[in-house]
Amino acid sequence: MNSKKNRSTMRMLGKQLQAARRAAGHTQRQLAELALVDEETIASVEQGRRRLMPDLARTLDRILDTKGTLEAGVENLPEIDQFPLYAEEYMVHEREAIALSWYDNAVIPGLLQTPEYARAVLAERIPAYDEDEIAAKLAGRIERQEILQRKVPPTMSFVVWEPVLHLGIGGQKTRRDQLRFLRDCAELPGLALQFLPTNAASHAGLNGPFTLLETPDHQHLAYTEGQRGSQWVSDPDEVSILARKYAMLRSQALRPQESRDLLDRLLGDQ
Repeated sequence: MNSKKNRSTMRMLGKQLQAARRAAGHTQRQLAELALVDEETIASVEQGRRRLMPDLARTLDRILDTKGTLEAGVENLPEIDQFPLYAEEYMVHEREAIALSWYDNAVIPGLLQTPEYARAVLAERIPAYDEDEIAAKLAGRIERQEILQRKVPPTMSFVVWEPVLHLGIGGQKTRRDQLRFLRDCAELPGLALQFLPTNAASHAGLNGPFTLLETPDHQHLAYTEGQRGSQWVSDPDEVSILARKYAMLRSQALRPQESRDLLDRLLGDQ
């Protein structure tokens, strides 16, 4: 599905939302307040500049009494060019999050990857991406790091299993540059970086990586990744389980200063 058709479909769904909003007698601001989102979110969706996400579509169907029309429209949207729907939904929430907690045991978290490391990770994909796909996905991944430099960045916590630091993905120069970038990130305000040591006696993250998010309206969500796909977790009980796992991981990991010391030792050994 090409980009032009994708944008056309988004504009059509935006017009449906606009018509339903006006029929219900709401301004964009009023609807945004009822849906607990920013006014800009409603405006962008109506203008076709932003994809309507399934969770927001369900909320708007309920508020506007559109009987599932908007949610059905989202289901009929074509896949976006570079990312599946669940991934784009994650990236939207990531950009807006006020708090982000990330555990990874396979690679450095995407928000903390250098361009060279990210390219090397993408190049390992089986079946392989072609060069155009790698370039597009790399640009999207690096663009996401804008949140690290925001004037008011989210509160961020990262727990990474130590063996990830010893992988030679991309070669020794890429690894060294990646370690140095992690060391710089560890000094950012509002960001805590911790490593779960290889010799840890307990490990609450054996089931794989996951991310916890808190939205501006204080909704708590989780995102899990696996070999065969990723999924959103919005059920409060399931999110609570992952939050408890993350709290345990933080207690099992090295403290932030100890983690910085580990990076210093690894950089000094090279």
